[in-house]
Amino acid sequence: MNLPTRLTVLRIFLSFFVIGILIFPFYTIGITWSKVSILGIIVNVKYIVAGLFFIIASITDFIDGYLARKNNQVTNTGKMLDAIADKILVNSVLIILSSQGFISVIIPVVIVLRDIFVDAIKMEAAGNGKVVAAIKSGKIKTAALMVGIVLTFFYNLPFEAFNVRVSDFLLYFATIMSIISAIEYFALNKNIIFPREEIIK
Repeated sequence: MNLPTRLTVLRIFLSFFVIGILIFPFYTIGITWSKVSILGIIVNVKYIVAGLFFIIASITDFIDGYLARKNNQVTNTGKMLDAIADKILVNSVLIILSSQGFISVIIPVVIVLRDIFVDAIKMEAAGNGKVVAAIKSGKIKTAALMVGIVLTFFYNLPFEAFNVRVSDFLLYFATIMSIISAIEYFALNKNIIFPREEIIK
């Protein structure tokens, strides 16, 4: 197992750690998370801690990909684990934040459905010997999504003090970009999904 793959596995463990912080009933073991005031906004320290670990996990996502490409250590196992790690980290957090009232439920619904749709396209393409590369709209979606999630963890600070909902804007923007990227993936690979000879028949 090379270093990039180890970092990916670390991201999976960090993802479950973040999930645990968010959903574990700490009160049952006598632990209560403190609440503090930052710029006049009352925040639960639990989400700040979860946000910090989310940032660390997100950084490993960048580093493992960079090292894999730089050192020519890209493997099928690494790519599979990377995709799994991304889905566990981002989609789980979106679902939890939605269930806890931080974001609209439409965001995780669209993001998860988009991922299923795009993954199906990639699987079909792989079955036909073609690798589907990442596209610009997908990268923009990911960047906006990650920053939006981090800001949500941090209660949209410092922007919340000025009543500017940057976190919500970024998450809705990412949701829109996810739809756009899904359409682009389909347009770029429709000949694989619906081969011309099948259409003729």
